[in-house]
Amino acid sequence: MHVANIKYCDIANGPGVRTSLFVSGCTHHCPGCFNAVAWDFAYGEVYTEAVREQILESLKPVYVDGLSLLGGEPMEPENQEAVLELLRRMRQEVPGKTVWCYSGYTFEQLTGQEPSRAFGAHTEELLNRIDVLVDGRFVEALKDISLRFRGSSNQRILDLPASLREGKPVLWRDDPLFETHRLI
Repeated sequence: MHVANIKYCDIANGPGVRTSLFVSGCTHHCPGCFNAVAWDFAYGEVYTEAVREQILESLKPVYVDGLSLLGGEPMEPENQEAVLELLRRMRQEVPGKTVWCYSGYTFEQLTGQEPSRAFGAHTEELLNRIDVLVDGRFVEALKDISLRFRGSSNQRILDLPASLREGKPVLWRDDPLFETHRLI
């Protein structure tokens, strides 16, 4: 796996202060993608043990709420094994931190309910280690800069543990004052 970028103390890709890992490689190629440079699986630096340790170290301060996975596409089969190993270590070494994952694949595709190249040997365990999934491809015609934590209105913010329990998408609820109707 390659890393396109890592943002420490990021406040744009999930609630609170987060470390955001932008992996390289994406086969969606959504028109208008904000990070098209990361479509190339070889873009950026090689993901090494040292990079993983630096990410884990960045999550230790009490003011850091968690990790956000973006891309490129963290759920591409080529990226899943390395991402899974990071999440295994994270859950062990910094419990209580949240994991957000942004994916162009939908919940249905990632769980095998719909055919997808993303559904594979590591997908189920990977999903079980993620708290919130922002799913669906970016659609330029549905772009809305007023949306919280997503770029286009077709994308959903899902409570992943609840969705996995129910076997269907369950919307994430952050704040009762937040306009939940905009998540549909």
